[in-house]
Amino acid sequence: MRIIKQTQSMTTRDGVRLDADIYRPEQPGEFPVLLMRQPYGKTIASTVVYAHPTWYAQQGYIVVIQDVRGRGTSQGEFNLFSAEIADGEDSVNWAANLPGSSGNVGMYGFSYQGMTQIYAASTRPTALKTICPAMIGYDLYADWAYEGGAFCLQANLGWAIQLATETARIKGDETAYQRLFKASRNLPLFDQVPASPEILKQLAPDSFYHDWIEHNQADYFWKNLSPNLDNVDLPMLHIGGWFDTYLRGTLNFYQERVNQSQHPQHLIIGPWAHLPWGRKVGEIDYGIEANNPIDELQIRWFDYFLKGIDTEILEESPIALFEMGSNQWREFYSWPNQNQSYFLMSTGLASIREDAGILMEPVEEDSTPIYDNLSVSNSLELEDISEFDLEEQDITQSEAFDIIIHDPWRPVPTLGGHATFPPGAFERSALDCRSDILTYTSAPLETDLHLAGDIFVEVYCEADTPSFDLCAVLSEVRTDGCVYNFSQGYIRVEALENPVRIKLQATCIKISQFNSIRLSLSGACFPAYPVNPGTGQPPSQTRLMDAQIITLTLRCGGNFPSKVVLPVVSLPMK
Repeated sequence: MRIIKQTQSMTTRDGVRLDADIYRPEQPGEFPVLLMRQPYGKTIASTVVYAHPTWYAQQGYIVVIQDVRGRGTSQGEFNLFSAEIADGEDSVNWAANLPGSSGNVGMYGFSYQGMTQIYAASTRPTALKTICPAMIGYDLYADWAYEGGAFCLQANLGWAIQLATETARIKGDETAYQRLFKASRNLPLFDQVPASPEILKQLAPDSFYHDWIEHNQADYFWKNLSPNLDNVDLPMLHIGGWFDTYLRGTLNFYQERVNQSQHPQHLIIGPWAHLPWGRKVGEIDYGIEANNPIDELQIRWFDYFLKGIDTEILEESPIALFEMGSNQWREFYSWPNQNQSYFLMSTGLASIREDAGILMEPVEEDSTPIYDNLSVSNSLELEDISEFDLEEQDITQSEAFDIIIHDPWRPVPTLGGHATFPPGAFERSALDCRSDILTYTSAPLETDLHLAGDIFVEVYCEADTPSFDLCAVLSEVRTDGCVYNFSQGYIRVEALENPVRIKLQATCIKISQFNSIRLSLSGACFPAYPVNPGTGQPPSQTRLMDAQIITLTLRCGGNFPSKVVLPVVSLPMK
């Protein structure tokens, strides 16, 4: 099928010209329209994760890739998200009336392009029949800009510099462009106020970044900026990745729609980062099944809702989750919510020895003593454990505490996960050897352990400063001693209430028999998040020299049941 490409323009209700590339089949008949609205230049068309628009057009669609206001060749001033409601509605109506259009419109795209779908849908244009939002921040404060009250420094700063660089290019300001481009390759993380670098103040004074860093609480600013979902009720295909920085937004939006919508809501999550969507993320190859299936899946979805073709897609389970470890897709009828607690126990040396911190299931009365199940991979022999007097005490009942010192001169660095670049799973055994990281490791598993769903950690802790951060990382410890992270969470603690609850990234993974689970806790994860100065000051007011040394104390056992709550599931998962 031959495809014709044209560039056409529309005019918004306030007189601004928006440009779009249109791909259409060169054959008679009417076709539904697939609309993508994005800020990165319409020629790219999100091909970092999707097939080229020509491929979609070959499936019998008119494909419209539009530059949003003030981006690419479109006129107007770009102001992050602020014009996407009205412009989105105007664009849907315009696309529905293009020559050769059947009048039915669907939208697709990820990240910013995913958000433009939600903004457009919030006005309920009659031509918009379905959307496929991927990797979006449902709540722009909690799901995008901040995580657990901590500013997502590396992601937000990198994005702000990228957009500011493009603005300089559009304006023809070569000096600003060169300086910003250079900064994008080596982020300015050590200015006087690290979270508020001088280059953005000087060269991008109108950047969204300044508002985001100033509004460090969930106030009116975020409520006004986030999309209003009261009128959003469409069939939706939700797309996420286990290592995507916006996975919590994808899941929150999906759950909200399931609870409120009268239309089908399907969810698929692969072992992917924000981009690309391939079989390898970080240092792990998840196999051929992890290859990107989204283009073909979206066509089946659009064929059903825009063409009326029964593709049998609604006869399938509404949730498809890629299970890392087995490297297979698992299907669920609803989001899994089975939980099992693993409790933290310690000799008090969990920051020094990998065998001193223990992660264990609740002990039954007739169970084997905990020291018989202690994981000692690559460290002590069982007879050596007596040094810590474990045989003389029931540490499932006795209380213990571990102390770490957070030094801002050498904060715990980010390694993989969802909030940094490069993302994904990395071998972190060397990192876990640091004395400012607490590690708690389970005994080797007697059988395979399947996890699917939400994860959280509850710990009893305190600090000698008004504010502190906690980073929690879950990893699989293999029999060869290698340690690979699979989930992470972060929180900034301003008003201490014990236990402190840290929500981690949801997951679906098989931990293999004889391997172990490890929880790693630290007071920093830099540069994914700013170093907490300990003063209680917001990031926008924190000077580099303000950062204090923080003593963190974690308690476990007895009256302090610090724990990890894992979403343990059984096969079959349907």
